[in-house]
Formats: sequence, structure tokens, C-alpha cells
Amino acid sequence: MEDNTPEVVIVEVETKKKGSTAKEWLKDTIIALVIAIIVLQFIKPTIVKESSMEPSLYENHYLLLNKMAYKFDEPDRGDIIVFKSELKDDKGKDKWLIKRIVGLPGDVITIANGKVQLNGKLYEEEYLNEGITDGELINYLVPKAEYFVMGDNRLVSLDSRYEEVGNVEEESIEGKAVFRVYPFDKIGTLD
Repeated sequence: MEDNTPEVVIVEVETKKKGSTAKEWLKDTIIALVIAIIVLQFIKPTIVKESSMEPSLYENHYLLLNKMAYKFDEPDRGDIIVFKSELKDDKGKDKWLIKRIVGLPGDVITIANGKVQLNGKLYEEEYLNEGITDGELINYLVPKAEYFVMGDNRLVSLDSRYEEVGNVEEESIEGKAVFRVYPFDKIGTLD
């Protein structure tokens, strides 16, 4: 005769004490905070506030800066950097600006007839908004440990062409803009 009695399976349920759940939550929170602090030593989020970098970057674009980019390497021509200027914001604090490095220490820059010459040669810049660089500067020698920066929207950019900003000293550079987080349709690395 066949035995049709159902098989009984005993399942052990592990119970946790309330104290251990709180300890795990606290441990996870501390680990997350430590990771966040470490990441923020290398990366800084920033928001573009003005139109001086159009068409490369528009107002309200969210970027990530590599704060360690120049700890082991020198800034390079074409890098987009964020730096502390002597300009003041609405609250009287030093204003942070975002610009592109055009001139390196020792470079000779001439701006005339809407064009930029770098070390005696026409400097091609495909990223310019209007394709024109206003102002005039003749055979300007970029000093040691300083960088000549300009926005991509040259007709509205307040940058190294003007006394109010001047050249950027290496110590003033907060970091190199390396990644666009927002808007999502433009997410990715910056050239």
C-alpha cells in the first residue's frame, strides 16, 4: 500500500535582536560617510552659473571636478578649470569661475582682428560660440606658474583678457572639469 502522507519540512527562521540591527545600520552609515569623505577629497560637484562657456557648457549644467588632476600633472592647454577669482559674488565672497586654459607659462599670446595667435601661429578653436575673440592683446608673455584662461563665449566672458580676472595662478585652481552629470542627454566626459 502506498503512503500518501505529506512530508513535513521544518524551516528554521533566524531571528535577530533589535540591538544587532541598530549596530548594523550604524556601521553601514559610518562606512558610507567615510567613503563620501574620501570621494569628496578627489571629486567635487559643481554647477555652471553663467553663459561664458557656451556652447561647451550651459548654465545649470552639473559637472564633476577632478581635484587631484594637477597634483601629479601640469595643467594643459584646452583644459576646462574651476578657479577662485578675486571677483566677489552677491554675498561678498570670492567668486569661482570656470574657463578654458589657452595660454601656458611662457606662451606668447596676441589677440587681434577677432583671432588668437599663440606663439606666432593662429590658434584654432572649434569650440568657440561666435568664432570671434574680441579685445586686443599684443605679444603678451604668460608669466611662470600662471595660466591665461578664456571662456568659449568670448563676447560675454570675463577672463584673463581683463584686469578684474587676470591670469590664474596654479594654487587658485580648484580642479579640472572632467565629467558632465546633467543634463542627462549630454552626460559624459568633457573634451
